[in-house]
Amino acid sequence: GKNASEIPSVLIGAKAPSLDLAPLEGLVEDGQAVPALTDAAIEGKLALINVWASWCVPCRVENPLLVELYKAGTVPIYGINYKDDPEEALAFLDELGDPFTRIGADRSGRVAIDWGVYGLPETFVIDAEGRIAYKHVGPFDRRALEEDILPVVRRLQTERGS
Repeated sequence: GKNASEIPSVLIGAKAPSLDLAPLEGLVEDGQAVPALTDAAIEGKLALINVWASWCVPCRVENPLLVELYKAGTVPIYGINYKDDPEEALAFLDELGDPFTRIGADRSGRVAIDWGVYGLPETFVIDAEGRIAYKHVGPFDRRALEEDILPVVRRLQTERGS
């Protein structure tokens, strides 16, 4: 009877699981294939990691807020595309906008398991030391973004002096 999005993750405060994902097949930026999503891509950065898929209806609902956040330049957003068809994922981004600095393709779902994902979408705030500072289960709305996610981002930015 509890809201799953309010269940705290055992990973909060822990080092984020390793990222070593090939880029989303077919994604091109400025005529170049987009680089892979690896630990090196986010190393030393405050970042949002969003796990999503084109077949996920709540991901469609959440995406406009991610695009808005991307345009504001508040925090880099990295995507883990979960068990998705690359063409469908590209169509999703083409239709709704691409808020991601990089996208890794988790075709097998193994990385999502390592991250403790049990439903899409899920969003993680990663601090500059590579630890999980916050996890949001399910789609976030404006209230959750303003009251839950962004306060963590701002606190970490202040602590870091950025």
